Amino acid sequence: MTKTISFAVIHMGVAFTVGYVMTGDIVVGGALALVEPMCNTVAYYFHEKVWNRIQHRAATPAPDQVIHA
Repeated sequence: MTKTISFAVIHMGVAFTVGYVMTGDIVVGGALALVEPMCNTVAYYFHEKVWNRIQHRAATPAPDQVIHA
């Protein structure tokens, strides 16, 4: 859990810094620091669902490849 929290802090810090450097606005940097990680978390959830489905299909033999004894 400590690693997850430290990564979240770094992620928010990077999002803030990029937003601030690009706009010069602390409010925009702060908004990005809050919104971007949340959006990224949702995107990661769906990415994992799709990735797991692809891996499951790759591991499941096609019906014509099943050998019946």
